[in-house]
Amino acid sequence: MFDRLALVCVLPLLALASAPALAQAQNTQAQNTRIRNATTAGDFWVEPATLVSLGFEWRISGDDNRNAVVNVWYRKQGERDWHPALPLFRLQGEQVSGGVARNGGGHHYNHYVAPDMFAGSILDLEPGTVYQCRFVLSDPDGVHGARVRIVTVRTRSEPQPAAGGAVYNVYPFGYKGPEQQPAFIGLLAAYYLGSDESDHSREMPPRVQPGDTILVHAGLYEDSRFVYDDFTGKVPSLGTPFDGTYYLTQSGTPDKPIVIKAAGDGEVIFDGDGCDNLFNLMGGNYNYFEGITVRNTQVAFKLGIKDIASSSGFTLEHSLVYNVGRVVEAGWSGSKDFYIADNVFIGRHNPQKLQSWFTPQVWAKFPGYPSLITSEYAIKVYGQGHVIAHNYVANWHDGIDVDTYGDPDGTPNELRERVPVSIDIYGNDFYNMADNCIEADGGAHNIRVFRNRCFNSAGGALSAQPIFGGPVYFYQNLIYDGTTGGYLKLVDTPAGVLVYQNTFVGQIRFFGPASNVHFLNNLILGDGWGTAALALSTYTNYSSSDYNGFRPNPGAAYAFEWDSPPFDVRADYEGKPQVRRFATLQDYSAATGQDRHSRLVDFDVFQNVRIPDKTDPQRLYSPEDFDFRLKPGSAASAAGVVLPTITDGFTGKAPDLGAYQLGVPVPHYGPSSWPVGMPGPDAPRSERGPPLGK
Repeated sequence: MFDRLALVCVLPLLALASAPALAQAQNTQAQNTRIRNATTAGDFWVEPATLVSLGFEWRISGDDNRNAVVNVWYRKQGERDWHPALPLFRLQGEQVSGGVARNGGGHHYNHYVAPDMFAGSILDLEPGTVYQCRFVLSDPDGVHGARVRIVTVRTRSEPQPAAGGAVYNVYPFGYKGPEQQPAFIGLLAAYYLGSDESDHSREMPPRVQPGDTILVHAGLYEDSRFVYDDFTGKVPSLGTPFDGTYYLTQSGTPDKPIVIKAAGDGEVIFDGDGCDNLFNLMGGNYNYFEGITVRNTQVAFKLGIKDIASSSGFTLEHSLVYNVGRVVEAGWSGSKDFYIADNVFIGRHNPQKLQSWFTPQVWAKFPGYPSLITSEYAIKVYGQGHVIAHNYVANWHDGIDVDTYGDPDGTPNELRERVPVSIDIYGNDFYNMADNCIEADGGAHNIRVFRNRCFNSAGGALSAQPIFGGPVYFYQNLIYDGTTGGYLKLVDTPAGVLVYQNTFVGQIRFFGPASNVHFLNNLILGDGWGTAALALSTYTNYSSSDYNGFRPNPGAAYAFEWDSPPFDVRADYEGKPQVRRFATLQDYSAATGQDRHSRLVDFDVFQNVRIPDKTDPQRLYSPEDFDFRLKPGSAASAAGVVLPTITDGFTGKAPDLGAYQLGVPVPHYGPSSWPVGMPGPDAPRSERGPPLGK
């Protein structure tokens, strides 16, 4: 009895004694939570500039509750007023673990976790201009360290030949007319101190120096690469060795590139005679090509191979490349500052019909399935600071790609000089792609894909397979006739994808799982090839979608799908996202909280656009037959949200949905002028290209 009574008396005393300890523990826990939720500013980095964009990264720690923000403003040097830009994009440990090797026992070959950081771009700037950029880090839970950063950065200028360098004139074999001096027969004789067809071809030291220009005069430059040495004077002996490759190993500088350009007296044709690689520049930097035609080779310009060698500062302008397997191959992380603009790239794929290499249930009934990759891609790059703009790309497997390189070098600790960042792909015109128009696959931060037009693709017009942290910006792109691939491919667990202000005719056919993905201000019109107008599978419940216009497919089993972890879980990379499908926009929004400001639209929002004919997937559609400008007062008018630097200049009470704004000129796609020897833009699409016999 005594023991029970003593225990009854002691328990309240113990409770009273433990109350301060419990309160102290609770206070400690709350304090630790505040510490983890507060943000500590870390290292700030300015990425290599492009002509019209600037990219930035700001490492942080803390902010566990993910409510910190970095707001951004910019102004030209000398201006008084600041202009708003998009806020920086928050990365927080997103995992990229996709990429299952088919012949590797099913092992994943990506093992990337995004750092705690902000990254983002200031868009639509002017080339060669100095800007002040202001970044303010805020967090309701507090900020430790420097919360304001102001940096002064100059955008890059378009590469130009330098004045004052030596000028060398090159003529084709057999030329008999007047010559400008100094004159040489064949490119290698000018680039080096001579050329030789035999095994002495490597002996000659270089002639050209930074700032020099080689003017290539009209004619055919096709070597007799199987002739050891010609003593008859009857066959071309231009100095390429047995493999037929021009090895150009001298380096210019950003201000003084080594220039190889057409002299302006007619078409300059470099024919590879079926060689594997015509121009190899992996040993030289800042080589500049302009106004030439390249044909009849597997790789026109080889600029880099992973873990082997690379080149930087390559320029290709106003040129025509056809009957090749690849135009530019540049898959090494050390490459920087390419400029590939205003060119025409014609692949070997059938110019009369769309073909595919996959989805046999649709394509196998057509002759030629699976389509062979006789022209694999036009451009593939990796590295930093590249610009690929206003090219016409037709009849390829892929159009323009970031190299699917794997984990960035140094993972898990990024090597800043070797991470693929700050790459711009814009203003390009794509037509007839057996797979993708643009693959951002393999990019890390500030990959910007904007104002491109893609007509007729079979494998997914835009691809993120994967993205290593992001952001990748897909904005103001126009996609039509995406057939079995749809408009967007999110595969191999990409992280950090921003899909803003696009006009998409089609569906997402390959939709994750992905993480940290966001849709705003898009027009998405189903064309019958898929089910849902929007379908996303995401590991993160902070992925989002709103202010879009949707046309669900009539009669489809469901119109919207949003698969994610349970809504009370921020992110889950281990379990499978819960599948949620909805028949209506209203039900989908009510259940998920997504697209609360979005609306239904149809093809009547456009001036003149019709749905593709699903019964004839091989049919090619020409952009010239459509008008994607919006009708005033349509359901897509003034239905968006302001996106600084993207929607600047909108004329209504709010931005319109889709790639085109009312009252704003339609973007120009493709080259500003067409190369010599190429049918112009008024020619029918199927006739835009030289004959493929050579």
